[in-house]
Amino acid sequence: MAKFQGGGGKPSTGAEVKNAIMTGVSWMLPFVIAGAVIMGIARIGASMYGIDNIWDASHEQAGLVIQILHKFDGFGGLALSLMLPVVAGYISFALANKPGIAPGMVGGLLASNLGTGFLGALAAGFVAGYIVRALIKYIKLPKALASAGPIFILPVGGTLLTCIVMAFVIGTPLAALNHGMESWLLSMSGTNKVLLAAVIGGMVGFDLGGPVNKAAVTTAMALLASGIYDPNTAAQVAIIIPPIGLGIATLMWAKRFPESLREAGKASTLMGLIGVSEGAIPFALSNPKIIIVNVVGSAVGASMAVGLGAVNHAPISGFYGWLAVNSWPVYVLSIACGSAIVAGGSLFVFRGAQEDATHENKKEAAAPKFKASR
Repeated sequence: MAKFQGGGGKPSTGAEVKNAIMTGVSWMLPFVIAGAVIMGIARIGASMYGIDNIWDASHEQAGLVIQILHKFDGFGGLALSLMLPVVAGYISFALANKPGIAPGMVGGLLASNLGTGFLGALAAGFVAGYIVRALIKYIKLPKALASAGPIFILPVGGTLLTCIVMAFVIGTPLAALNHGMESWLLSMSGTNKVLLAAVIGGMVGFDLGGPVNKAAVTTAMALLASGIYDPNTAAQVAIIIPPIGLGIATLMWAKRFPESLREAGKASTLMGLIGVSEGAIPFALSNPKIIIVNVVGSAVGASMAVGLGAVNHAPISGFYGWLAVNSWPVYVLSIACGSAIVAGGSLFVFRGAQEDATHENKKEAAAPKFKASR
């Protein structure tokens, strides 16, 4: 009779989820790196002309060089805008093969439009993958129509069902959560400024462009328009701490990270310096435990900047705006301290590719093996 071993069958749900996420991350990274580098060229070049908002549409009518830099920033932003659709599409691909790509990508694009951030894109990828897998399992076509399944029924049905779930099940609660957090933060604006800075910093570092992050940044913008600068200072510091901290960690302790994240780290550092928090997303997708470290580092850096008297009057987090901040040495020191916390904390989260493999081998060796009776 055949022998059945615990390690040789269908992968566990945890392993399947991890594999799907890592597949999405590996396909997403080229878009992140391309976008980061192109935006970096544009913003660093613009800073040499004293321009700290090269993305602003007013530069379309400027001189030739400034127009080119403005276009470059747009090109980089376009590459980054594909990040969420691609990660969702290839998570779905890992679960349902080629028929899952279109539903996953459209679901990821809808997640981006709904403002749900990378958490929404993750959800879209898994929703699409499992919906398409269910359609493959339960829809049985006559032999004459079998070829229509992968090119018509699965992409159309999978995309429609994924969008319905995202729009009416996942998107609405996340939007309500976003508005609720904005109201809560506005109600806190009269409390202790260091506590408010820590709360805003932690929220900004939590989901890196997602609804929690956006609630904090939107509230800071609203208060900035009313002449209240501390929340904006906290938000702008916190935006760049996770990508800078994790990027530095991959440079200092490269062996702690798999090859794909070492490459992501180079882009992450640059993205942090130009004020794009999404550079840390590949790390959060790879190991969600780093989110806790990001929250702590961002909260500490934000509260330190506000508590020590730094004031950022503009909604600019990139390095090209640092010297315009009141008490800018304190501001830069706060960023450095928060980034150091994230970099140091990553040592407890990422054990290294070799150590992870050894850990998995030990788990597999310890798994019970079953033999069928003759």
